[in-house]
Amino acid sequence: MRAGISELAKKLRNREVSAVELTKAYIDAIEKLNPTLNAYVHLTFDTAMKAAQEADQMLKEGDAPLLCGIPMALKDNICTDGLTTTCCSKILKDFKPYYDATVWEKLKAQGAVLLGKTNMDEFAMGSTSETSCYGAPLNPRNTNYVTGGSSGGSAAVVCANLAAYSLGSDTGGSIRQPASFCGVVGLKPTYGAVSRYGLIAYGSSLDQIGPLTNSVKDAAIVFEAIKGGDKRDQTSADYEYDSSLAECLDRDIKGMRIGVAQEFFDGINPEIKSKIEEAIKLFERNGAVIENISLPALKLALPVYYIIACAEASSNLGRYDGIRYGYRTSSYTSIEDMIVKTRSEGFGDEVKRRIMLGTYVLSSGYYDAYYKKACLIREEINREFATVFEKCDVLIAPTAPNTAFPLNYKGASPVEMYLSDICTVPVNIAGVPAISVPCGEDAKGLPVGMQLIGRRFGEATVLQAAHFYEQSAGQVIGVYEGGVGI
Repeated sequence: MRAGISELAKKLRNREVSAVELTKAYIDAIEKLNPTLNAYVHLTFDTAMKAAQEADQMLKEGDAPLLCGIPMALKDNICTDGLTTTCCSKILKDFKPYYDATVWEKLKAQGAVLLGKTNMDEFAMGSTSETSCYGAPLNPRNTNYVTGGSSGGSAAVVCANLAAYSLGSDTGGSIRQPASFCGVVGLKPTYGAVSRYGLIAYGSSLDQIGPLTNSVKDAAIVFEAIKGGDKRDQTSADYEYDSSLAECLDRDIKGMRIGVAQEFFDGINPEIKSKIEEAIKLFERNGAVIENISLPALKLALPVYYIIACAEASSNLGRYDGIRYGYRTSSYTSIEDMIVKTRSEGFGDEVKRRIMLGTYVLSSGYYDAYYKKACLIREEINREFATVFEKCDVLIAPTAPNTAFPLNYKGASPVEMYLSDICTVPVNIAGVPAISVPCGEDAKGLPVGMQLIGRRFGEATVLQAAHFYEQSAGQVIGVYEGGVGI
């Protein structure tokens, strides 16, 4: 069993290990395993060692933050001043931002040590991380299978113990689904709880940054460090939580009202359904009240999500034209020809598909039929969630309808792959928090993920329920042989 953030922090404070020694141990593990796993796409070892030296000085002076000296990773769509950030896309080849994302700004101020940037689906568009221009990361639990997406690399580095924790982004399940596939914990916070400043946008009304970790306690610690309002992100909120989120974890769940919506279980793999039903019985035996509820609008969540997300993507990705930064085609006859060729050569097939779909639903004659209607149904989904949370504290559901796909599995069509997001996208549409925790394995030994969903800014209750399950069910994280042995 690997050490969590609290254990590593204790070792650092007791001088059992220095931040430099700990960072070197992670670097050695990355050099050994990453050539196979392809989880990191940009390594920052020089800056990591410098940060570790500074962290040791902070620790020596005393009263250092809990995350001081702890090595971690960032998804490749989170901006880092002077460090390559490409969204795993050819069109942003060698791009180096000139500013830090707010989340990295906060972690850096607390002495965090950045080991590198992790692999992902191009511009966060995908469910397997195979659309990356750097090739797919491999699932450490079984390298013949995908990590999930789009934060696949962020899940893989935690699973393989190549980082103590990582940050990913979640637009329609991109933290929770890879957490499920790799058997780690993934928290998607309430929309606005964490600043999006410096996150390269996919769908601005859906994107949210969150942690991937080895335990629910670690997720609470990292979320505590990155949450809060930001004047540079007008959608962020400076919400005042009642107390430290880590302190809420051990509260008794007796009397907690847990909602079970059948709509989340329609079409789910029977093995996964059975695991979730076992978890529901565990909650019930320990005093939780199970409420059978209905969310009829969920059946419309997937088309609503893809209409809104692609519409926003077509707008957000309009800035990549080869004029200001990033890739530019080498041969062109005019400005228009240069832009067309740059975008055609720079974007991958999945990104092009979503840009075209988004442009279509926003075009004259189709806006009312598609985009406007999707926005109206989104409001109905929000109302249904609000109504359900009047009588429930959390909802329980599968994270994904299946376990990890084999590598290079394409399905019958792109739509079949989109269906893998069916359990996660309603959460982003409603802007509520959710966490994925490991919930056993299927017959092939692949991890199953369980999702716990809360009301807006209800992270404390979500984390409490998840921590109870993690401790009571004895779920073991980090069974992968490799990584740091500290």
